[in-house]
Amino acid sequence: MPKVIPWLALLAALIFLPHVLSFSQQEILVYLAINVLIVTSYRLLTLTGEWSLAHVVIMGVGAYASALLTKMFSVPVPVSILLGGVAAALVALILSVPLFRMKGFYFLIGSFAAGEIIRLLWKRFREPFGGPKGIKGIDPMPDFSVGIYDFDFFEPISYFYFATIVVAFCLWILWRIEKSPVGLTFHAVHWQDKLAQAAGVNVRAYRTLAFTIASGFAGLGGALLAHYVGTINPNSFDVEVMVFVLTWAIVGGTATFYGPILGCVTLTVLNEVVLREMGFEQARPLIYGLILILSILFLPKGLESLVQKLKPGRKSAIPVERAAE
Repeated sequence: MPKVIPWLALLAALIFLPHVLSFSQQEILVYLAINVLIVTSYRLLTLTGEWSLAHVVIMGVGAYASALLTKMFSVPVPVSILLGGVAAALVALILSVPLFRMKGFYFLIGSFAAGEIIRLLWKRFREPFGGPKGIKGIDPMPDFSVGIYDFDFFEPISYFYFATIVVAFCLWILWRIEKSPVGLTFHAVHWQDKLAQAAGVNVRAYRTLAFTIASGFAGLGGALLAHYVGTINPNSFDVEVMVFVLTWAIVGGTATFYGPILGCVTLTVLNEVVLREMGFEQARPLIYGLILILSILFLPKGLESLVQKLKPGRKSAIPVERAAE
């Protein structure tokens, strides 16, 4: 029973918190829910030891795919959101063919180049991508009722509830993947790739699998965003946004499942509550950069390490790392 209490408290907070916030703060909650999915899916890739600079662009692939499916083929929005995730996963699978001929720093730079090529294609072709101005008038989620609650997606509260349900289900799937034999193999590929290969593990195939799954969930998040804001353009998925995702992951830490979520929530609250109220919102990239440097210098294992210190006697989240050392 004591283990259930924190989850019940979190559920109560998610239900009642939007009702005590302003309209703009409710919209921030929607973006926060989607960003949690983006940074958590990104962590799945880092389990194999690879860091990509194309994750936000892959998120954009899902957004563009879902928007085009609804505008050009009248696909229902819930179906197009799922197909947006599938499209992102397929693009990632294609990109993995050249990208996973590289590893480490070279993979990082290669992923950045691949992402920029995709963004340039969006800018170059007005049909069907809308060129630099992007796609406008994207179909919203249709209103519907569940029991006693009516989902009116003109209101951010309804979209927050919807996005939170979708994101929670996706997080559960990602958590189950990590705890499965596949997830344990991801860890082995990261920390002992030569040993894993000697044991018969196809290292490249598992890295491709992690990249594809992570991209699929990122595309789903992009589709959720597209049908909320109603407009997307190539600048919505540029490298500046990718830097924010990297900062959330590094500041929060990637050794535990909750680390990137902790980083995303903490820095979002810092940005939207502190920096905006103090008038420093335009300096966000500078402040984020400073936070990133200070985190690497003084908190290299991220905010999650502070949480772990409050749990004496707990074993490391990744025992493979200790074995590797």
